[in-house]
Amino acid sequence: MEHSSRTMARVKFFSLLAVVVVIGLLHFFTPGHQAFFHDTYRRLSYFPIVLGSIWFGVRGGLFLAVMSSIFFIPHLLLYIGAAPDTYLSELTEILLYLAAGTVTGLIVNREARLRERYRRLSEKLKASYRRLHRETGLLLEAEEQLSASQKLSALGQLSASLAHEIKNPLSSIKGTAEILLDDFPEGHPKREFAQILVKEVHRLNATVDEVLQFSRGRSLGPAEEKEPLARCLEQVARLVGGHLRKKAARMTIDDPGIGATFGVESGKMSQVFLNLILNAIDAVPKKGGLIRIVLTDLEGEGIRVAVIDNGPGVSPEIRDRIFIPFVTGKEDGIGLGLSISRKIVESYGGRLELEENAGNGACFVVYLPCGTPDLESLVKSHGMAK
Repeated sequence: MEHSSRTMARVKFFSLLAVVVVIGLLHFFTPGHQAFFHDTYRRLSYFPIVLGSIWFGVRGGLFLAVMSSIFFIPHLLLYIGAAPDTYLSELTEILLYLAAGTVTGLIVNREARLRERYRRLSEKLKASYRRLHRETGLLLEAEEQLSASQKLSALGQLSASLAHEIKNPLSSIKGTAEILLDDFPEGHPKREFAQILVKEVHRLNATVDEVLQFSRGRSLGPAEEKEPLARCLEQVARLVGGHLRKKAARMTIDDPGIGATFGVESGKMSQVFLNLILNAIDAVPKKGGLIRIVLTDLEGEGIRVAVIDNGPGVSPEIRDRIFIPFVTGKEDGIGLGLSISRKIVESYGGRLELEENAGNGACFVVYLPCGTPDLESLVKSHGMAK
């Protein structure tokens, strides 16, 4: 591009120079008494001078003015010995050539400087606009985070109060559940549900204790005993069974066998998968709803658990903010389930992400790193067959 522009400039310059030479030759070969033709040539000489000034600035205009003057000299020789007024009139033309080239070139140079000045000013304005736009975005984000922090602070205080009030009813429920468990001997079809009730009450009680400890500035209790991920998912499937029947939906667990060897803290991870599956149940249609849980071995790096539904998917308006507290796509939602679930997964060094789904629904994926008990310890502690 630059080479082409230089070539075009040279063509213009030498074309103007050729015009100057031609006019000079016309002056020289035209007899002196033909004043009409000489006057015409003098006027034509201003065109290459002015064009040279416009295209090449004051230097180009002056150079072509000087060249026009040089080629005008042979014509002046014709008037040597003529009346002084006639000779001076012809000589003045040279001064006018130089003046035309200089003045036009100065005007063009000034205009070029103004254009450059306006161009720089425009670039500064654009940069200022971009910076202002970026800072405005940061300010809005900071305001949103501040608002969320204020809500979380108020929610934390409320949670601590509620946790304290929930303790006594939980103790009563736990005692009642244990009585029910004693009424159903081993092998009774309802004993399993009574065991689930006792376990969930215990998990809820542990969560309440953690909230109270956190609100008092104390460290949380010891880590839970790990159990196989497959068993954790089976327990969650039992808990959501009623929701699935009410929605006439179906849920499948695609586990190639790695879930039985991957240990997780069931209390915390049950909360994560319960949140994800309940969200999926809310999203699927009333008839024909399908929720798939797919486990994938990451070959020594951990495990991938995808919760996939055939609902409408996550709205593009909130897709990038779906894990921010109080952002929800439900009319009656609070917007804390996914945020809490992500924090739980991250506390184990994992990730909770929203990924693209080949279908129309949503696909939430939990990545959990390695560092789990081996298969033998899991089998011994939970009585699972290999």
